Amino acid sequence: MNYILIIIQAAVQGLTEFLPVSSSGHLSVLQHIMGVGEESLTISIVLHLGTLVSVFIAFWPTVLGMLKEFFFTLGDVFTGKFSWSKMNGMRRMMFMVIIATAVLLPAYPFKDYFTGVEGDGDIVFEGCAFILTAIFLFLSDACAAGYKTDKNIKITDAVTVGLFQVVALFPGVSRSGSTISSSLFCGLSRETAVTFSFMMGIPAILGGGVMQIKEAVETGVVLNYTELLIGFAVSAIVGFWAIKLVKMLIKKEKMKIFGVYTVILGLACVTVGAIEHITGWKFIIVG
Repeated sequence: MNYILIIIQAAVQGLTEFLPVSSSGHLSVLQHIMGVGEESLTISIVLHLGTLVSVFIAFWPTVLGMLKEFFFTLGDVFTGKFSWSKMNGMRRMMFMVIIATAVLLPAYPFKDYFTGVEGDGDIVFEGCAFILTAIFLFLSDACAAGYKTDKNIKITDAVTVGLFQVVALFPGVSRSGSTISSSLFCGLSRETAVTFSFMMGIPAILGGGVMQIKEAVETGVVLNYTELLIGFAVSAIVGFWAIKLVKMLIKKEKMKIFGVYTVILGLACVTVGAIEHITGWKFIIVG
């Protein structure tokens, strides 16, 4: 794996982890056409951790506020001062993230079955998933402006968004796209929907990274730390600016831009994948 391929994958990961277009789908398609082999697992781990850092930087006030509320909540529980009905917005957001993540947990150990429906290497399946993402995005842009802020999120909202996050386990279905869209379906304001989606992304990305680390250790892949450091840095920097772009576009109700892109990409993947199935060829441009 040379530095150029690492940089390309890191830039794609940083952009697509937060833009509502599916990072797993893009990385899988990219690795498919590059002919990347077993080292892709370790690279994916590092790139995901790089994007996790970008979330902490971009949403540091919210992350810090939720951490404080976690410990304050423990103190209130032990002193008998805890009240569900009197929670402030930051504490309610924290609980809703926990609930939404709890919905995902039972499905996550079966993640390989989601990617194994046609395999992560079958871009026909991923093409269909990209098109599903586009449908979510078009519908979310058509939603009337929501009014709910962090103080108004309900348990049913968290469960609904959590279920959409389960759907995003399929490669090609965007996690950010599905969770932002479902948040808007539930009536959350656009700003709150983005914040809620990215806060949900922290345990999802972190948990996925931990499980992938275990897999990588078991495979015994030899690591090139210089390549991994470059990938980590590029994905973190690109991810930070991708978050800024999402915040700007969702305020302007421009999610359909990504919908058009994912429809085109999905149709292209289905076409290329069908040709590969019929002819037995592989569209590998590198490797």
